[in-house]
Amino acid sequence: MQELHDAPLAPLTTFRLGGPATRLLTATTDAEVIAAVREADAAGTPLLLIGGGSNLVIGDKGFAGTALVIATKGFDLDGTRLELAAGETWTDAVAHTVEAGLAGIECLAGIPGSAGATPIQNVGAYGQEVSSTITEVIAYDRTTHETVTVKNADCAFSYRHSRFKSDPDRYVVLRVRFSLEDANGLSAPIKYAETARALGVDPGDRVPLTAARETVLKLRSGKGMVLDQEDHDTWSAGSFFTNPILTDADFAEFHARVKQHLGPDAEPPAYPAAEGHTKTSAAWLIDKAGFTKGYGTGPARISTKHTLALTNRGEATTEDLLTLAREVVAGVHDTFGITLVNEPVTVGVSL
Repeated sequence: MQELHDAPLAPLTTFRLGGPATRLLTATTDAEVIAAVREADAAGTPLLLIGGGSNLVIGDKGFAGTALVIATKGFDLDGTRLELAAGETWTDAVAHTVEAGLAGIECLAGIPGSAGATPIQNVGAYGQEVSSTITEVIAYDRTTHETVTVKNADCAFSYRHSRFKSDPDRYVVLRVRFSLEDANGLSAPIKYAETARALGVDPGDRVPLTAARETVLKLRSGKGMVLDQEDHDTWSAGSFFTNPILTDADFAEFHARVKQHLGPDAEPPAYPAAEGHTKTSAAWLIDKAGFTKGYGTGPARISTKHTLALTNRGEATTEDLLTLAREVVAGVHDTFGITLVNEPVTVGVSL
């Protein structure tokens, strides 16, 4: 297991931000992951788990403890059953399932990060969420000191949330198991309206798997949501804020503020959520509150391609990023009465 001291963490994140870790370990097997976690826990050493680094905002002072990069590999396909090691690159895994003619995660193409992070966030995009195909998550339980298998029904999946996210210091994801669909080379039914329009089909239709994946990649690229070393619009964590889910009463109040601010004919995006709740669009809120594409004059700015992405233009610090994020949160709240919640995990800092 590789070990470094006073090691920079910024290169391990898609923001390319953050100070060094006191100690940096890289584990390439499940046994190494467990050994490193047990060692840190036994010594009472703070532990930071790093996968693809696409969902991390690390403070400029870095991390005073052990940072553990989970770099395990494993893509095991048996019929329609797939098992991924936590360190597998998610975009590669999606591409391999499409090549194998299996449907279920093709619209999650282009999402940066590792496979082990997907159940934590219940990663989703363009009408698909991993909770629809995950059957089991194998994890190390830091409370019971044993490896456990968590069935889908016990993962407490919801919008960008799970049992693992609600108790972040307990579980270390080691492997994720999926059940995919053999639909004779066709995708799962297309659910997202934007994807259907781009494909020229109706919602609910199936299309060739490759067409679904390529269309999603094109849509994501147009929003700066596919990693590109040369494109600072992709030096981000993708969507920085989650879409707010409001109670009926809160949505009615929000709706009234929209009319007041934007005029009597204005209508905010509204999507059914849980019973008695409605989801609206964080990107819409940000834009209508005056934070348009490219907003900002400093080294951290809103993406020129998508208002939901905050970006490092190359010379930013984490504090620059947080200053921008706080400005956006305050502006949206003042305008619409809604407090945006950050999607990336913050380390050593907070909004």
